[in-house]
Amino acid sequence: MFWLKKVVSLLVMPLPLVTLLLGISLFLGYRHRHHLARFALVLAMALLVFLSSSIGSRLITLPLESRYAVNSLPIEGACTVMVLGSGHEDAIAGTAVHKLSAIALARLTEGLRQLKLGNQCRLVLSGFSGGLNETSHAETMKAAAIELGVEPERILLLPDAMDTLEEARSLKPLGIEHIRLVTSAAHMPRAMAMFSHEGISASAAPTDFTARSGYWWRLDARELYTSQRAIHEYVGMLWFSLRYQ
Repeated sequence: MFWLKKVVSLLVMPLPLVTLLLGISLFLGYRHRHHLARFALVLAMALLVFLSSSIGSRLITLPLESRYAVNSLPIEGACTVMVLGSGHEDAIAGTAVHKLSAIALARLTEGLRQLKLGNQCRLVLSGFSGGLNETSHAETMKAAAIELGVEPERILLLPDAMDTLEEARSLKPLGIEHIRLVTSAAHMPRAMAMFSHEGISASAAPTDFTARSGYWWRLDARELYTSQRAIHEYVGMLWFSLRYQ
């Protein structure tokens, strides 16, 4: 189910979808269906331009990122800060901090900020190896956290969790029911829904905000990537709603 979900979501990502539309346009042109071929071509180009612009990426990303504000509230009593996994690359030369993806580093940095808002909080780090790495993402995140000053005994790992739902399900057997949840701002609405579904009371601490203003006339691969991440979240929310709600 995990890999099936990944494959299905890939098909509606911007570049695969645009490529598919261009292929359809060529096929229709070959079959002399020129009106439909032109429509598919124009649709492909319009999608590419819209999703690569700051206007387009901001329009679809901001509704996700504006759901939860930056959290600087003190954490009372015994506390658990959970940082959701993202990605890393074993092959990159350097320490664990250097191996983390930009998203993972942003999440971990916010997680460390949240630790300072409580008293001796536990830090929960999650993520499996991803198939391309020998080291699990949770272990790499732990090594990076230690490099950045976190005591090893305060860190709890969930190295087998493959997605957000599994991360949420992994907490209950450990007796953890209340957390300060750290993840990317665009991912936070879906993550909060999943943790709530699993009976975990989570206080949102979003980071990695990507809906930023830019020149309306400039097409940028970064904006396309931002749009892709937003679309991924919408697809994930739809899948979760259809399957569990």
